[in-house]
Amino acid sequence: MIGKNSMFSIPPEVSRVTESLEKGGFEAYIIGGCVRDLIVGKKPKDWDITTNATPEQIMAIFKDSFYENNYGTVGVVNRECEDKTLEVIEITPYRLEAAYSDSRRPDSVTFSKNVSDDLKRRDFTINAIAYSSSKNDIIDLHGGQKDIEKGIIRTVGNPDERFSEDALRMLRAIRLHAELGFTLNKETEDAIQKNANLLGKISKERIRDEFIRIILSNNPQEAIILSHKLGVFSFIFPELQKGIGVEQNQAHAYDVWTHNLKTLSHSVKKGWDLSIRLASLLHDIAKPHTREWSEEKKDWTFHGHDVVGAKVAQKALKELHFSKEITDKVVNLVRWHMFFSDTEQITLSAVRRLISNVGKENVWDLMNLRVCDRIGTGRPKENPYRLRKYKAMVEEAMADPISVGMLEIDGTVLIKELGLAPGPKIGNILHALLEEVFEDPKLNTKEILLKKAAQLINIPEEELKKLGEKGKEEKDKKEKEKVTKIRQKYWVE
Repeated sequence: MIGKNSMFSIPPEVSRVTESLEKGGFEAYIIGGCVRDLIVGKKPKDWDITTNATPEQIMAIFKDSFYENNYGTVGVVNRECEDKTLEVIEITPYRLEAAYSDSRRPDSVTFSKNVSDDLKRRDFTINAIAYSSSKNDIIDLHGGQKDIEKGIIRTVGNPDERFSEDALRMLRAIRLHAELGFTLNKETEDAIQKNANLLGKISKERIRDEFIRIILSNNPQEAIILSHKLGVFSFIFPELQKGIGVEQNQAHAYDVWTHNLKTLSHSVKKGWDLSIRLASLLHDIAKPHTREWSEEKKDWTFHGHDVVGAKVAQKALKELHFSKEITDKVVNLVRWHMFFSDTEQITLSAVRRLISNVGKENVWDLMNLRVCDRIGTGRPKENPYRLRKYKAMVEEAMADPISVGMLEIDGTVLIKELGLAPGPKIGNILHALLEEVFEDPKLNTKEILLKKAAQLINIPEEELKKLGEKGKEEKDKKEKEKVTKIRQKYWVE
């Protein structure tokens, strides 16, 4: 808890706003999640300010401001702000809210003169704390500081009322559990389980935004388990729940549901981005649809779950209105996540086809997904020999080939500029030039190479042929050296 002699570090852009309100004769408090973050030692991402001034009075103080909503929130533009996240700071008058008939927004808003009125309409006690930087004073009427100290998420007042006002608060409670590691108290949990169906009234975009914050947290696995337990996950990715208790083949230590969560968990541990985390969670989403018993293998098979999974994942992501960019990438990763095969038999041409299918820009994310998938099966090693070998082959296939194509001139230039006729002589000249460029890369300019090519024209045919052959040998040598370095990088042969 904050002590009487403790001071929070408030950005000057925020302090200027509160000080300007106070100079205008009004109260001004920093409020909500940003105060909670300050208490737990986190840097707030957003700053909310509340005041007893009306929107019109706020706008009279801040000339560069705007008011475009029905809830009293005024945006103040900070044109000199270096922190892009603080270019606009929102100020909201103390307010009282009427009933929420649609479980999404208040039917009406009334402005108040008392900060206590504003605090009692907040969702959770840990968010119902106001702080005055000028007075270094905290107003905490609902025990928020004690709940922060104990690591508890508890609603302000009756949880049934808070969740019926705005059903998204149920998902927000689970998101705070994921971000802060706090525990929901029993009354809050029970109320979520009781009222989970109200999330059906909430827009998919709002649900998506909360879930993105959950999956980008450090503990999404436990949050997803909790959301399933409380009946909330049905409004996010209901198809995933079909994997609960679905036994897999002998290569897996867990059922499909647990495997997906553990794959996600490893992607979090590695710090991968949203697309890989989503792909990790959804990569085996179609296994319950494709599971069949094989009498021959005496085991379960899941043929085509990657192809079917791509379609199921695409539908699920579209229903939550994820962007086309994210959806396309995740679907692509799900579709090709079963690329792995015996590296003793795989060819570079097959690897090139995979790169073509998934895209050069996605192939390394696919490799990272494969690592997470492997750990999700219960295997201890991230990068066994076979996977390292495959990575080496991917890098080899993606590397630019060492050839005369690296030169700043080609046969067309020789024909046009030097009047040469098409034939083997052109190839010999280019390979002879390539060897010189190997020795001195600075020679690889069109002007210099043309001069050297003009000199090579006059060399006897046999001698030029020998120079060309020597250049080819040097090219092959360089290519082998490059491949050797790649394989050494991955500790493979």
